[in-house]
Amino acid sequence: MKFKIILSVFLLSIVLISASAQQNYAIVIHGGAGVMSKDKMNEERRAEYKEKLNEALQLGEEMLKNGSDANSVVVEVIKVMENSPLFNAGKGAVFTHDGVNELDASIMEGKTLNAGAVAGVHDIKNPIMAALEVMNNSEHVLLSGEGASEFAKKQGLEIVPNSYFFTQTRYESLQQLLKKERERTQKDNTGTVGCVVRDVHGNLCAGTSTGGMTNKKYGRIGDSPIIGAGTYANNKTCAVSCTGHGEYYIRLGFARDISALMEYKNLSVKEACNEEIKKLSELNGTGGVIAVDGDGNIAMEFNTSGMFRAFAKSNGEREIAIFKNE
Repeated sequence: MKFKIILSVFLLSIVLISASAQQNYAIVIHGGAGVMSKDKMNEERRAEYKEKLNEALQLGEEMLKNGSDANSVVVEVIKVMENSPLFNAGKGAVFTHDGVNELDASIMEGKTLNAGAVAGVHDIKNPIMAALEVMNNSEHVLLSGEGASEFAKKQGLEIVPNSYFFTQTRYESLQQLLKKERERTQKDNTGTVGCVVRDVHGNLCAGTSTGGMTNKKYGRIGDSPIIGAGTYANNKTCAVSCTGHGEYYIRLGFARDISALMEYKNLSVKEACNEEIKKLSELNGTGGVIAVDGDGNIAMEFNTSGMFRAFAKSNGEREIAIFKNE
């Protein structure tokens, strides 16, 4: 009889632990990393960014609490930021040298390692949705330019004129760079958006969306739509989204390398992100990264003066920040 009681208690404990694990979730978002100064960003502007980050974070939290899958959460959260002129993604995309907006996005799910991405699109209102459609409804991973738009139309996504993406602030940034005959400045790294999620089912997903680089030429494509560079997810390790000077992230295979460091060197998600940021710094690259592992542990690392970032976890932990040491 005593043995049966002990066995029953033991089995109940396993059930409770399992149930607790199933309710575990975590979400991390970023809105770009770069050179930021508290002196040059007034309180009103900071409040705008934090309010939008909070809106996106709250949506993700509610969806996760209600049992939504990681893929859906990533897409809906990124859409909030794509629809805002504050970030260099969707509505707030920067201008190319030719004065148009070109957008990139990618998504990857950790359960199946399936992925989808679009690059160099001009008329898809929410590129992250196009990336999702590529992942779910095509045999490909990356579609670009007019072909990506044609595919998006067939999937019923909203198509808009390129003028939809016009914002005065981004246009003036281009004019300043053209006037100074410079390719870019570090401050133009800021604005790329991303989201990584661990849902209550234990699945991971990562997504990234960007307008690229101000004054970019020749159809340049950065790391954001490149699986393994700017975005990566694997249930065995982590989900990763990057922001910064994309050329360096591509050269490093940045996002996939974080997963490899966890898999082969047994580093924690935070240790792996820090290790990769060190490699970025050694190449004189700038930027940041967000990540979450299968247990809901998170990382938000960067080597710039700031990164728009936020996270929330099922245990009640929550944070929204912009500058270092906040």
